[in-house]
Amino acid sequence: MWTLLCEDVECVADRDPAARKTFDVLTCYPGIHAIIAHRIANAMWRRGARWLARFISYLARMVTNIDIHPGATIGRRFFIDHGAGVVIGETAEVGDDVTLYHGVTLGGTSWNKGKRHPTLEDGVMCGAGAKILGPITVGRNGRVGANSVVTKDVPPEMTVVGIPGRIVKPIERRIADHGIDLDHHLMPDPVGRALACLIDHINKIESRLDEHTAADVVGGLSEAMEGIVCARCGNSCDQPGCVIPGCEH
Repeated sequence: MWTLLCEDVECVADRDPAARKTFDVLTCYPGIHAIIAHRIANAMWRRGARWLARFISYLARMVTNIDIHPGATIGRRFFIDHGAGVVIGETAEVGDDVTLYHGVTLGGTSWNKGKRHPTLEDGVMCGAGAKILGPITVGRNGRVGANSVVTKDVPPEMTVVGIPGRIVKPIERRIADHGIDLDHHLMPDPVGRALACLIDHINKIESRLDEHTAADVVGGLSEAMEGIVCARCGNSCDQPGCVIPGCEH
């Protein structure tokens, strides 16, 4: 357990540029306080001391506003940034190097006693306010956009956004040497992409309309000219001083 706690503290510096000293992290980061409490509560839970585990979890929630059930399985180097409003259910499974932002919920969709909470594989990042519900799996290095609601499996290396969550094509991603992707602000925007395509389509239609309008104007002038005759000879005229093509003076 000591090794796990040390890794939890050390990983904060890798994922939060505001972290300065270890002392600051230990004393001022509610996410770390919640994780430390969970490590202890989970050990009690696995040893059968269920009430004590729940009480430790309750105290941690009162202090940190982070609710982690003592039965949840959490891997190494787990990081909760800001932390307010995070909820992790009893049968949730969290892999290594996972990052959660404030307001994330790993919740259930059933009253059954079995597996009813999600599984986050290694390297998953969940943006602020994301809701991941049910016994689903978010694959390795997957990303969940802020305020998304996910109720279906997410393949590895993919990004899901929206309500309900939709898988979008991966964009070029910058993966740090330690394998953690924190560019959660670079989420693909399917709505923006659709609007851009629509605007391009409208521009093309307007260009074609302009071409047809110009052709109609030229054609109309030609037809009008064909009906004009010379005042002198009654025919069309192209002689000097006459604007009527083909006029015979």
